[in-house]
Amino acid sequence: MDIRLLKAPCGFLSTNNEGFITEVNETFLKWTSYDEETLLGKHIEILLSPTNKIMFHSYFYPTIQLKNRVEEFYIRMKDAERQSLPFLLNAKRYVRGGEDVIDYILMKMQHRMEYEQEMQKLQKQAEQAYVKKSEAFDHLEQIYAEIEQKQHELLVINSGLEEISNTDNLTQLFNRRYFSQKVVEAIRAYEMEDEHFSLWIVDIDFFKKVNDTYGHQSGDQILMELAAFLKTFVKDQGIVCRFGGEEFTILVQGHPDECAIALQQAVDLKVWPIVEKLTISMGVTHYREGDTEKSLIECADQALYYSKQNGRNRVTFYNDLNT
Repeated sequence: MDIRLLKAPCGFLSTNNEGFITEVNETFLKWTSYDEETLLGKHIEILLSPTNKIMFHSYFYPTIQLKNRVEEFYIRMKDAERQSLPFLLNAKRYVRGGEDVIDYILMKMQHRMEYEQEMQKLQKQAEQAYVKKSEAFDHLEQIYAEIEQKQHELLVINSGLEEISNTDNLTQLFNRRYFSQKVVEAIRAYEMEDEHFSLWIVDIDFFKKVNDTYGHQSGDQILMELAAFLKTFVKDQGIVCRFGGEEFTILVQGHPDECAIALQQAVDLKVWPIVEKLTISMGVTHYREGDTEKSLIECADQALYYSKQNGRNRVTFYNDLNT
């Protein structure tokens, strides 16, 4: 045997046409732990398990006899310790020295199979990881959706709480706290954009008499009726608040003095439930540069006091008190 074939990096066997081994190289002996004397003269099937013998008889022998070659035939052979080793086998049948011979080239498949198994394992792990990642993303998106929902619910709750904190429970008008905020905003708007505004204070005339005569529940009903009337009258031109007791404050854009008079007259002409007749006194002041919430209330209150001291059911303008 040629030295290169003897030490080639692949297994080599040669058999006669009946399958008896005539040559074997060192590489195959090393892989299978056989010695040359054990294999020479033995039938190749000594290396095969019963299952692989069936494969040889059903495929290898018919193919080699018909085509004189077999390529990429997967087979398992037993080593000297009867352990199964996987090989990829190529074989060729030809005439040498007047006799038919079959040469076999064998490549070990163990590392490749282990590599493929490892690859399959890694691929399976990757697929599992992808599924878990996808599930994690789905779960994360669900958590984000729940967070957004809770944030929305919190905003609604906060909005509701803010509305409650700014609303008078009886009349459903804005309360004094909200009025203070709006005065500050109106002053800032004047300073930045020269937007003028007025403050009206409305007080129900002889309201104590209404409570004493008809009871406090009826008094509350009158407060609610007047609150709704004031809100409808002012519409989008101003902000109506319950200041306390039977007093209401109205922040109005500009200086619509005629509107203040019209409001007082409309209340006087309206037929009211329970009491039928109801009148109001009003004090009106216009914002002047340098005014504060306190000074505005004091000026409007002085004008209101003048209305009450001078017959009620009237409007007094603070500017007229100083002319």
